[in-house]
Parts: sequence; C-alpha cells; structure tokens
Amino acid sequence: MCGATGEVRLDGRTPDIAAVSRMADTMSPRGPDSAGAWSQGRVALGHRRLKIIDLSEAGGQPMIDSELGLAICWNGCIYNYRELRRELSGHGYRFFSTSDTEVLLKAYHHWGDRFVDQLKGMFAFAIAERDSGRVLLGRDRLGIKPLYLSQDRHRIRFASSLPALLAGGEVDTRIDPTALHHYLTFHSVVPAPLTILRGVSKVPPASLVAIEPDGRVITSTYWEPDFSRRADRADWTARDWEDAVLQSLRTAVERRLVADVPVGCLLSGGVDSSLIVGLLAEAGQTGLKTFSIGFESVGGVAGDEFRYSDVVARHFDTDHHQIRIGTDRMLPALDGAIGAMSEPMVSHDCVAFYLLSQEVARHVKVVQSGQGADEVFAGYHWYPPMADPSAADLDGAVAKYRAAFFDRDSAAVAALLTHEYRTDGDPSGRFVTEHFARPGAETGVDRALRLDTTVMLVEDPVKRVDNMTMAWGLEGRVPFLDHELVELAATCPPELKTAQGGKGVLKEAARRVIPAAVIDRPKGYFPVPALTHLEGPYLDMVRDALYAPEAKERGLFRPEAVDRLLADPNGRLTPLRGNELWQIALLEMWLQKHGITGVAA
Repeated sequence: MCGATGEVRLDGRTPDIAAVSRMADTMSPRGPDSAGAWSQGRVALGHRRLKIIDLSEAGGQPMIDSELGLAICWNGCIYNYRELRRELSGHGYRFFSTSDTEVLLKAYHHWGDRFVDQLKGMFAFAIAERDSGRVLLGRDRLGIKPLYLSQDRHRIRFASSLPALLAGGEVDTRIDPTALHHYLTFHSVVPAPLTILRGVSKVPPASLVAIEPDGRVITSTYWEPDFSRRADRADWTARDWEDAVLQSLRTAVERRLVADVPVGCLLSGGVDSSLIVGLLAEAGQTGLKTFSIGFESVGGVAGDEFRYSDVVARHFDTDHHQIRIGTDRMLPALDGAIGAMSEPMVSHDCVAFYLLSQEVARHVKVVQSGQGADEVFAGYHWYPPMADPSAADLDGAVAKYRAAFFDRDSAAVAALLTHEYRTDGDPSGRFVTEHFARPGAETGVDRALRLDTTVMLVEDPVKRVDNMTMAWGLEGRVPFLDHELVELAATCPPELKTAQGGKGVLKEAARRVIPAAVIDRPKGYFPVPALTHLEGPYLDMVRDALYAPEAKERGLFRPEAVDRLLADPNGRLTPLRGNELWQIALLEMWLQKHGITGVAA
C-alpha cells in the first residue's frame, strides 16, 4: 500500500514543501485513494494512500499523534497489528483509529527503535519526533518495501520510489560505475545501498537510519538470518522438517489475509503459487479470485502455462481468470513497465507482472504471490552444484556461483563500456566473496542461499513485484518471505532443500495440499517469448534506444560493441539465458524514460 516521501533539513531551514508535493504526486499510482502532507520544524512528510486497512479518513497519512508528539508516513502492512494493538492498550495507550499505522506510532513510543522486532509484516517508514526533530527511517527484514534516499549537506530526502526523488529535483544523476559493474555482471543486481545513480542510495533491508537532531545519520542492522544448523533441531527427520515448513507457511498465508478488502492470489501453475492457493482454500477461503497470464508463442518458446494453473483452479474451485496478452498489447505496455521501474530491471517478468497487475487491479486491491520460494528453498539450478566438494572452500564456492549466475567477467564489462564508465578491479566478485566469507553459513549451498535471500531476491523478484503491482494500485503480499519462515528454512539441512531438483522439502510438504501433477512437472518460468527472442518491432525498439541521440551523448557503451550485438540480436545469451542485447537496451530505455543524462564527470 501507498507511497511515502519527505524531507529532513540539516541546515536549519524549513523544508521545501513544493518538492515534497512533487515527489508525492509522482507516486499517485501507488496510492490512488487519497493524498496528504505535513510539515513542522525541519521535517516535511508527504503521502499517497491505497486504502487496505481502516478505510476511513482516520487511517489517513501522514498520521499525527499530538498526544505522543509523533508523525509518520509509511508504506506496507503490519499483519500482527491487532495483537500489538491489544498489547499496547494494556499498557494504557488510547487509539483513535483501527489502522496499523497508528499501531506503529504507539509501538515506537513504547519500545523505541527496537519496536521493529515486534513487527510481522512488510514496511518502509519514516517516524518524526515533534519536539526533538529526530527522524527514524526503517525497512522490513527482507526489503519487500522500498525506501530510497538522496542527501547533500543541506537536506535528506526519502521516497518509496527512485523516480519520486528525481521529481524533487537537485539529484546527482551521474551513473555510478560500481553499480553499473554490478548491473552488467551480477545479473542486473545492484546491492544496497547503491543504485545506478551516484546521488541516490537505498536503505538496506532490515536496517534503521536514524537522523539525529545534531545532524548525525546512523545506520544500523536489526535482523540477519542464520544459515547454520541448530542443535535443538539436530534430531529432526525429513518428515519433521516438512511438518514445520508446512505449518510455518500456513501461518504466513493466514497472516496475509489481514485486510478490510478482499484478497486474491496470483496463480502461475507452479508449486509455489499453487500451494498458496491450496492453503488459502484450506483456511476457508471460498470463491477465491485467482489470476494467470499467458502470451503468444514466439520463436518456438511457449507463452503460457495455463494447463497447470487450470488444474489448481479446478481442484480448489477458485474464481479463476485467464488473462491472455496478444503481442499487440505487450509492445505498448513495455513503455509503462519501464516507467514503473524504480531501478532498471532486466527480467522479462517485469512486463508480465505489469500487464497482469493491470488486469488484477480491476478485481481486487490485494493479492498473494509465490515469489521468494526459489531463493528460500533452493529452487534454482545453481544450488545443487554448490554442494559439490569443489565448492567446499570459499574460493571454490565463489567460482561455482560466478559460473552459474554472473552474466560476464570484468574483461567483458570493460570491452562493453567506454573508458569513463569503467571501474577498477572486480567489485561484483569482491562483493560475493565478502558475503560468502561472513560467519553463519558454512557450506556452499548455505552461502549461496544467504546471498540470494538477502540480496538477489531483494533486488530482483521482490522489487519486481512491488514496482509492477503498485503501478496499478495493487498490493502484492509474499508469504514465502515471512521472516519466521525464512528463519526456519535457513536452518534446514541443504540436502533436504536441493532434493528433487530443488525445493525438495517444500515439494514433499506440498503433496499433502495440492495435486501431484503440479508438483512433478518440469520447472517453469514466467514466459515472455517476445523479449527472449528479439525480432520485429521489439528489435526495432531496442535498436532505436541504443542509437538514440541521448544514448550517443551519454556514451555509455562502445559503439562497436553495440553494433556487434545488434548484428546478431539473439546470438549472445548469459548463463541464465538472458539476452545480452536486451540487458544493455533496457538500461538505455530506463535512463531515457526517466530523463536521466547520467553523464560521467
């Protein structure tokens, strides 16, 4: 739900209310139901609201609690807000709304910064203290909700999207060479706090940023999953793990039914979304609205998996909606999908989620989705090789991971970029090595799962779901990223997760809930054939972007490298079967869409 933004002055001046309003207006698709603004002292807050809990004006934002001297704007949902409200009422707090927003204010007042430990949900918030001027920014444990920052010596601005910060003005929009190296190497993943722009950072997941009255900015981490084995679970059998996983996921799904509006479900036909539908049905949800999307086949690549989603929809008697997208609809939608991206995201799934969300938003305002299961339960093909003896030590594990996941090495990056955009060394390889070396993950599989769960997942699938659903005022909820489920899965023996080609423990648990035909099928992906195999108008669009005057002025890519890729548009694929031409074109299209010159100093 919602888009939040604001400004904190560091120079004693009053905030720029007009800039805050521009930033909030940019996020009207995230919050189409109402808008609000508040300013006092050195702080201004702006908000766009999507009404999900407490549909009355009492739940509006920014919310001010005059009695406590606090103000808040935020984005997300606290699934245990009713339990917290009861506990806080027992401590003497009085409530004037039935919203989770007010619970956050009271919880911060009662527990201080560590109130986040009490929260079960997704969130990115800004809480301002009236009397001291202190502001606390925070982001949920798995980074489900985004929070971007821009800062200079005069002020700090924040927003739920990067384009909102651009609308505020005075942002350094030069390309960050290290972030660019990550984009081109680490499969378009740019780890927090970096973004592709030098002047914009993002609050890392599970982090708090305190802007103190004296101007100090202090960032701290409040949660980190432990990927080592626990002594109290050493005697668990495979069946015990299946029981625990199923019960934890059941709890996660039920938590995400909290709403004052109907909750639907995205149904791809894979194990993950099918299991969510099954557990929703098990929880008593009748007439559940489910949604699947399909595209036209191109170049021999199938464009839908309806045969699987139909099996689940029939089995649980859902109110199912098949959404068929013709090629004529997809090309125009690409412009909207790129505009909805807070950061350039190369995944073909983006336009699929964008179009799916457009249709789903006609029926419901909240959906559950199966994203995250592959990273949490080892569903990808690169996890089993990480158990190989050659990946037992740090160097071997890094080499195995790079071979499976990295799009290119530093030499290939240098061959693609002009001199002014190159960076020294191999920052992406260094990042993975340092992450793998941290304590709390001793095996190659555990190291890869920790990296993917806390970094890759945040910067690709989770961001994709947030950006594309919120572009249509649709709230996406991801039960596989319930932090208690993630904590449980992290301690599960890797061999139980990598079994059966991946997600073994989850598949075995799922057999008790959903049809076996869905579980034993080949692994599928969200198919968007026209972007996998570039031809016709899609290739024309790519060529136009890379040869555009803005691209030539920016001078990001070496002309001969661009010419070579365009001469054989489908001939160079990354290890993850991504199209190298699409990757560089998407970055150019994103920069052009948002009016970013990105010229290096």
